[in-house]
Amino acid sequence: MIGRRWPWWGRHRRRVLRGTAALLVVFLAVTGWSIGTALTHPGTDSVAARLAEWARDHGMGRLVTWAENQQYQHDKPRVGGSLNTADRNALQGGTAPSAVTGLPAPIPPVVTPALAGEGGWKVLVAVQGRPVVMSALLRPDPSHTSYLAQVAWLSGKELRFVLHPGSLEPGHGPWSQPDTIPPGSRTGLVATYNGGFKLKDSLAGGYGGYFADGRAIGQLPNGYAAEIFHRDGSMTVGVWGRDSSFSDPTVVAVRENLHLLVDNGKIQASIADGSSLTWGYTIRNAYYVWRSGVGVTADGNVVFAMGPTLSVQTLADLLRRAGAVRALELDINPDWVSFMSYRVTGDPGNPTPVKLTGFGRPANRYYQPSSRDFVAAYLRGPSPGPA
Repeated sequence: MIGRRWPWWGRHRRRVLRGTAALLVVFLAVTGWSIGTALTHPGTDSVAARLAEWARDHGMGRLVTWAENQQYQHDKPRVGGSLNTADRNALQGGTAPSAVTGLPAPIPPVVTPALAGEGGWKVLVAVQGRPVVMSALLRPDPSHTSYLAQVAWLSGKELRFVLHPGSLEPGHGPWSQPDTIPPGSRTGLVATYNGGFKLKDSLAGGYGGYFADGRAIGQLPNGYAAEIFHRDGSMTVGVWGRDSSFSDPTVVAVRENLHLLVDNGKIQASIADGSSLTWGYTIRNAYYVWRSGVGVTADGNVVFAMGPTLSVQTLADLLRRAGAVRALELDINPDWVSFMSYRVTGDPGNPTPVKLTGFGRPANRYYQPSSRDFVAAYLRGPSPGPA
């Protein structure tokens, strides 16, 4: 009937169907190859994270965000309650630092009455008895009292900080630093932590970028928050174009990400506005999820905060309580948030990675190729990393 009504279709039906089938086969083959490449890319990224990132890179970001929000609505963090036995033991465990000048005071607890050990510093890495990396545990807000957030302190005087690229973020290698910390480059390694949002997300709004080896990925516009790395191994957090710029010849690397959460020791008022180009579109400020952030203290030390039930507001509050005068948000979700300290248990050239808390990534995440950029902290002295 169709062939009689449409003579062209009757004459060419088989050819059209064969062509359509061929296009479908090509589409499925290309899509399968693309997904297969994403699933087999080197590194420790989970299957779920790889599929989500593939979908975002292929125009399905809104679908992924919708799915994440649906999952959150069905599995919100518990309100109220008490810490489990393991968390209570963690508050009591560890080694408190001895009375050494220049160490930070305990972090003022958020929840009152405070639990024993809450906000107190414990030594993760020490050199000749002096702590160079410490951590503290505390409940992040008065509502989510059955969860702990974690804060790390890193000595700005005794450590040097290196920005490492990821194979996909920023990609576009080769770079002088590798996307991993390979054997032969681990002597003196004491800590690593995750980088920021995907550069593609930052570049879409023109508010982010990555700079190293004299070249930039992205625009690196003035006015945005950045981790700024100097030739002497020091690192600071500030506003690019205000606190530092390319006019400073000592700047060797920059990682921009969003806007400052804390500036001049104060939490930025616009945090209360929730999700925007300022804080990222993925999860609104009312959502309490895995987040991480980094800041710098007035005396040049670095503080890092992370936890499973943090909003932008409570992340900023943790960093401020830990002494940050300037701080920024890094990444979110358990697939991307991480902090490891490294303990010498045998060979000094191969220290053992230890997770700060129970996030999803393995402790050896950066002993393998990483798809995302990250920061490594080493003891000062002869460089153990690539030239």
